[in-house]
Formats: sequence, C-alpha cells, structure tokens
Amino acid sequence: MDRRGRARRPSRARGRRRPQRHRLRGLCRRRGAQRVPHRCRAGDRRPRRRRRRPARRGGPAVKRPLVVSLLATLVITLAAFGAALGARWSPKLGLDLAGGSQVVYQPAHRISTANMNTTVDIIRNRVDAAGVSGATVSSQGGDVVVQLPGIRNPQSVINLIGETAQLQFRPVLCLAGPAPTKTATATPGLPGSCSSSQYSLQAPNLTVSPSSTASGGYNTNLSSIPADPALSKSPTTSPQYNDTHPADNVLVPIQGAGGDRYLLGPTALTGTAISPGSAVGQFVGGAWVVNVSLTSSGSPKWDALAQKYFHQLIGIDLDGSVQSAPLTQPTNASFQSFAGKVQISGNFTQTSAQNLALVLNYGSLPVPLKQLDKTTVSPTLGKSSVKAGLAAGIGGLVLVLLYMIFYYRALGVVVVSGLVLTAALLWAIISALGHTSLNLTLDLAGITGLIVSVGITVDSYIVYFERLKDEARAGRSVRTSVDKSFRGAFRTVLAADLVSLGAAVVLYLLSVGTVKGFAFFLGLSTLLDLGMTLAFTRPLVILLGRSRAVTDAPVIGIARGLASEQGLTA
Repeated sequence: MDRRGRARRPSRARGRRRPQRHRLRGLCRRRGAQRVPHRCRAGDRRPRRRRRRPARRGGPAVKRPLVVSLLATLVITLAAFGAALGARWSPKLGLDLAGGSQVVYQPAHRISTANMNTTVDIIRNRVDAAGVSGATVSSQGGDVVVQLPGIRNPQSVINLIGETAQLQFRPVLCLAGPAPTKTATATPGLPGSCSSSQYSLQAPNLTVSPSSTASGGYNTNLSSIPADPALSKSPTTSPQYNDTHPADNVLVPIQGAGGDRYLLGPTALTGTAISPGSAVGQFVGGAWVVNVSLTSSGSPKWDALAQKYFHQLIGIDLDGSVQSAPLTQPTNASFQSFAGKVQISGNFTQTSAQNLALVLNYGSLPVPLKQLDKTTVSPTLGKSSVKAGLAAGIGGLVLVLLYMIFYYRALGVVVVSGLVLTAALLWAIISALGHTSLNLTLDLAGITGLIVSVGITVDSYIVYFERLKDEARAGRSVRTSVDKSFRGAFRTVLAADLVSLGAAVVLYLLSVGTVKGFAFFLGLSTLLDLGMTLAFTRPLVILLGRSRAVTDAPVIGIARGLASEQGLTA
C-alpha cells in the first residue's frame, strides 16, 4: 500500500525501465491538435510502427512488364514478317537493281510548281492505269523523270507517256489522205481531194432518229454521211501539217487508220472540261461505250461546242493524233444541253474503249513535254548490283556481330537478336509500302542508307554497354546496374538518333533523285532503332542481368564481358 492507501502494482521485471509518464504527457500536450494514441494520454509508451519490407527486386511484379514488352515486340515483328511472306510481298527493286528504263521530260516552257505537280500526277495516274507496276514518276528541278524498273517492253509505256502532252477537242473539217512521203518535193498542204463533197462532214440535211443512236453516237463509216452541197470549196487558209497550235487548222493523223488524216479546225475545248477520272469504258446494250462526266465549268462550253458544230465530227486530238472523232448526235430534236453527261459509242472493243477512257481521264497536261534523255539498264547489271550490295552488307554485318560477341560476350547475343528483329520488321514495312500508293522502291541508295543505319543501331548498343561497364567497375553489381545504366545511356542514344532523324528529314525534303531514297531509309531505320531500344534491348538486358546463371557464366557471362571484378555479380 502507498501513503494514500492505494495498492501498489507488482514490480516490473528487473532490467526494464519504467515509463516516464510526465514526459509522455508533456509530449502529448506539446503535440496539441495532432492525433495521438490513447496510450499516449494514459502515459504509456507509443507503439512503434512496423516498417514494410521492400519488395524483392526481380520478383514477379517487376519482371512482368519486361516480359510483356519482349513478347509484344516478338509477336508484332513475327506477325508483320509472316503477313508479308503470306501475301508473297517482297521489296520492289528500283531501276538500278531490277533493270529497266528511265526517261527525262522537259516542259516546253517554264511552269509553276502547282502545274508541275499536276503534270507529275497526271503522268503517274496514266502509267498506273496502264497496269505498269513499280513505276516512279517524280519532278527533279524543272524536269519530269519517269523510271520503269523491271518492265520487259518499256517502249510501249514510253510511247504512252509521250502521248500525254495535251488533250484538245477540235471540229473535223474533212478527211485527208495519207501524209506525203519523204521523197516528195512539194510542201505538205491540203490535199486536193479534201475539197470534194464526198468527204464533207457537215450534214445539215442528215435525218436523226431519236431511237437510232445513243447520246453522243460515234460514226466510224465516213461514206455513210450524205454530202453537203453547201461545202464546195477548200478552206481559204493552208493548214499546218502535224501542228498542235490551238488557233490553227491542222492536219492530224488518225490513230490506227493506216496514215489517213483529219483536217481539224481551231481548238474549241481542252481536256480540263472533263471531270478527272470520270471517263469509264462500259458494256451497255451489247456494245462498248465510253461515259464521260463534265465539270461545272466545262459543261456549258461543251454544250456551246455541240450547238456550234451540230451533226459534225469532233476530233479528240491527243498530242497530234486523233484518238477518236465522235459525231455530235442528240437523241431528240429538242436538244438543248448534255446536262454534264456525254456518251461516246461506236465500233469499240473493250481495249479501245478503255484506252479512250484513259486518254480522256489522264490526257490533258498543263504544258507540252519534250523528251530529253532515255537511259536503259539491263537486268543483268541490276542483278550484279544487288549481289554486290548484299555481299557488302552481309559481310560487314557478320564482322560487326562477331566482334560484339567476342567483346561483350552474352550481351553480344542481345545485339544479334535485336538486329535480326529489326531486319525482319524492315523487310515487312518496305514490302508493304511498295504495294501501297507510296509505291516505295529499294535502290542502291536505299541499301546504302540501310547499311549506314546498322552502324547507328550498333552504336546505341555500345553506348548502353559501356555505361553498364562503368557502373560495374565502380563497384556496383550487374543486377543493380542494368536499369540505372540504361537511364543514363538512353539520353545519349536519343540525342544521337534525333540528330540522324533530323538530318534524314532535311535531306529528304531538299534533295532530289536517289538521295531521297537514302534519306528515307535512313530515317525509317533510325525510328525503328529507337523503338527497339525501348521495347526490346532494355527489358532483355535487365532480365539477363538479374539471372545469376547468365551473369556468372565462366566464358560468356555478362560479368566476364564487362570485365567486372570477382564478387561484383551478386
């Protein structure tokens, strides 16, 4: 009992200090509004907080994102490569690798950038519509360059391109005979037979049946057109031979007519009146026809042309050759307008109808073109270039990989696997882009860009591995150094890749010709290098660094490759 008569508490075990209640109470009072446990107010000791044990490094929760990143990279690469192989796609080779022809055209006069782009687009559409695969049409300076790789008969395509100067609609004045021979001494002019009423095409007394011919009927039998007594004299002006000047009367040969020519009047309408891509060859009513849509500005001009040259042949003149001469023949007597729709019918075959549709769609250029140069590369030379380029690339790559494996041991395997995946993904991307509207082709300059990109990719690995070596030599273990080293090395890799990418973009925008291919493939490889560094190299090196079996291997271990001291691989 104490002095106040209270029972004493049993003494505590020897060696344990009694709590200093006044100090605890003072501590509670000093904390004021802070929440404190009830035991603190009672004078007892505050319970100690239990510290949470840190998660084990390298546990399942840490490894899962790394494994997911590796698997996603592998799946995407294998899926893209397998899809390209399944579709039987392969990179389209350029002119210097596959052989073929290159033609350079120059505009007749200086044109604006917009007109140059229009010219390139029209020629490209015409070449593509002709079924030519792998052709490249581009502007280099003030010229238009057309490359036709791997084509067995490039001359037919070149002729097709050469015919795409200007599309004009001219009234047919009469049918002339063949052009004079080279031995003739007389100046080519209007043949005497042209004044005969037998070849007169103006026919005001022609009776048109509304049900006999479709709109825009095409009359190919000139002898069936009755004579016109009103035309009994030859034109007063002497026409020019094979002259395409819009204001002149011209003698133009008929396509596929054995040398016969039409005497055409001045140009009444150009190809700009036709809506781009609207001409279509169709099989209607048991015959092939060509349906054409006119633009909003071209429709009234066409109506004015049809009214002015009523029941008269209108020659479709494409670069000095009459492709067709349809007769303006309405379906009823109350004709006022074609309403923006024209149908050309006649003795068409499927091929002739489609060719005429091509002419109407892609035949009008802003400026005439003249051929400056034509270069032919044999397929044998192209195959030799491919073999030489592949031999140089593969030989250099093998030497680099052997050196990386010898110097970095197990980390060299990371370099090999990363380059293999990058090559497979590049193959799939280049093959796919070659079968799109971009029509990407691989030439010698592109192969050079890919070889240069291999060096840039290997540099990324070396920067990472050297930073890892510095960390290991500073006394840190491989396990703790792999992630920290990557954070420091990636800043250097990112800066170097951004410089290469920026240089590739500037080079692509400012250069012409094959240099564009070099810049494009260099930029594409640089982007893939950044992606592979983040999604493949980092997780694979971290997982290998946390595996004691890989780091402590006697010959090929990571610690051996990093020249770490014994005991630093724990």
